[in-house]
Amino acid sequence: MDYRIARYTFTVDAPRTVGIDALLPSFHPFRCMEAEGRKLFHFTLSGSRLPEVAETALWETAVNDMGYTRLLKTASGYRVELQTMSQGVTHRMDADSAFTTLTAFIHMEDPYRGEALSSLLRIAYSQAVLLHAGISVHASSVVVDGKAYLFMGKSGTGKSTHAALWTHGFPHCELLNDDNPTICLQAGGTPYIYGTPWSGKTPCYRNAGYPLRGIALLRQAPYNRFTACRDDEAFITVLPGCSVIRKDSILHDALCRTLASVVTEVPVGILECLPDKEAAAVLRNAFSS
Repeated sequence: MDYRIARYTFTVDAPRTVGIDALLPSFHPFRCMEAEGRKLFHFTLSGSRLPEVAETALWETAVNDMGYTRLLKTASGYRVELQTMSQGVTHRMDADSAFTTLTAFIHMEDPYRGEALSSLLRIAYSQAVLLHAGISVHASSVVVDGKAYLFMGKSGTGKSTHAALWTHGFPHCELLNDDNPTICLQAGGTPYIYGTPWSGKTPCYRNAGYPLRGIALLRQAPYNRFTACRDDEAFITVLPGCSVIRKDSILHDALCRTLASVVTEVPVGILECLPDKEAAAVLRNAFSS
């Protein structure tokens, strides 16, 4: 099965007994006909367990709603291990260093097998796009009159709440994605933001892209105030919300090159705010001026 997210196409192969469509319902809007030319990656879902790997180094760990994730550096690339909280089983994925060739094993007895597969694909996609002028960001995004805006911040800051203030408060405003949109530089260098199959707890899976016209880092405060960021400050403001293996110098350097271009073209700022309509108005006015 081929998929297209932003301007990137990739293939997911699985045994005939595995119903990919049923496992990945959020991917339905992104299905495409068999694409010609170079693909972002080829992902194979194996019917048998992956062999043990020797000489691994633990590079990263993370805990989220899905469970516990470990990133291991191997001689040929990476191994990702995802242990779900429901059953305690460990799903695995092997990747080359550029995340172009991937093989995974999913425990089909896990009731969250589809979510596990989607999570592994998100990890693969977020790293693979870095080498092709793309960035997967942890953010909410809205579209107003054909222009997109990005709201970033730590988990629990209120990104989804602020996006809802825009969609409910401004005419012709729609949610594009509520967790992991993709920034992509167009051929001429214009940054666009795209919807993806990964939208957190909000089922918003839009296969669409729009010119990015503003990025705001949200911080909770007892008042509403926007402060513009420029140059290095803008870069540093956006960087923590970008997905990258930080120990991988090749991927990290690619991210930095793309992000430097993005913050040169797109207004960036910090919004200290309350969860109210005035906060949305302050930010929209700042990006409109």
